[in-house]
Amino acid sequence: MSLTKKIMIALILGVGVGIGFNILAPGLFVPVDAYFLTPLGQLFLKVITMLVVPLVFFSIVLGTAGMGDTKKLGRIGTKTVGFYLVSTMLALCIAFAVALVIQPGQEGLMGESGEEFVAQDPPPVMETLLNIIPTNPIQAMASGEMLQIIAFAVFVGIGLAALGDKTSGVTRLMEQGNDIMMYLVTIAMKLAPYGAFALIASALGEQGLDALSSMGMYMFCVILALLIHAAVVYSGTAYFLGKMSPVKFFKGFFPAMTVAFSTSSSNATLPLSMKTAQENLGVSKPISGFVQPLGATINMDGTAIMQAVATVFIAQVFAVQLSMGDLVTVVLTATLASIGTAGVPGVGMIMLAMVLQSVGLPVEGIALVLAVDRLLDMLRTSVNITGDAACAVFVERSEGGKEKVETA
Repeated sequence: MSLTKKIMIALILGVGVGIGFNILAPGLFVPVDAYFLTPLGQLFLKVITMLVVPLVFFSIVLGTAGMGDTKKLGRIGTKTVGFYLVSTMLALCIAFAVALVIQPGQEGLMGESGEEFVAQDPPPVMETLLNIIPTNPIQAMASGEMLQIIAFAVFVGIGLAALGDKTSGVTRLMEQGNDIMMYLVTIAMKLAPYGAFALIASALGEQGLDALSSMGMYMFCVILALLIHAAVVYSGTAYFLGKMSPVKFFKGFFPAMTVAFSTSSSNATLPLSMKTAQENLGVSKPISGFVQPLGATINMDGTAIMQAVATVFIAQVFAVQLSMGDLVTVVLTATLASIGTAGVPGVGMIMLAMVLQSVGLPVEGIALVLAVDRLLDMLRTSVNITGDAACAVFVERSEGGKEKVETA
């Protein structure tokens, strides 16, 4: 049975068990939650939290080193990287706008607990930007300062790219470290059905149907933001920058989108997405071969949308007021974290843990969105690879077919 089916079954069972306890046996729920549901859910959360720092460091070092190759970072590289960064920031802004207008967690699953959050004066935005550069990168890793870890990893990646063969051993070590982390992510995702069951059963057992309705609004916000981003940003890119009808673009790329939906993996879909872009969208092999694999690594628009909506949702649930500085921090963290993050199922949750930590929100808030994340993961992966194709169409058009001619 696929992991998707297992998590969906766990979700259904968790909803049934949680609502059942809440309605039929609220007294029995307390010991069951204390000795079984909460420990099982916390085990899964601790495993994915454990992987955050090393995974982010290794993946971003490798992603930056790959982009820092002077043979790739030329005219086409600049256009590609620039498009992905701008597209990710637009995705975050759209997601924030949708979440702040609809306010999916405004009723707050924690709102009835009587707890109040006293907001602290946020640091100035300039101070936040300056604090990105760590004075002690080892201390930043030990304390989980994600923006500083990302900045240090970017610098290391640039150094590896500049030194080339002199540091090939270090580059290989980073690749092996990243392989280990990705293997551990695979192991962690095997625990996901059990974690999803325990977390959703615990949340619904305590809060009842109010939690389910709040998650429904969360899902609605994520799906709405994904649709708006695809309809506005990707259609606009195809039409205005790629000189292609949006209908032709989406119709031509639809086969790859369906495979991405079923696999929830940008990397697994990459061969088909490249083939589809070349045959149906007229993208040359050299540009497709550079833009789309790079996009599978650094373009995570769909994941960024989930992170932004989830951050607002969790903040509202825990009655935390996000400042403008916090929103800027989320934009910077999510945009920089997308560089080098592997396009495989489950990594989005680790990235979300990192984003929550960057603005001081409890990682335990992941419990509120984990159970429905697998379905959303399918949708946002389809959005991710569609963005890769839109960028490839744009670059192909802007180059006037130059790459195709040069390789003929």
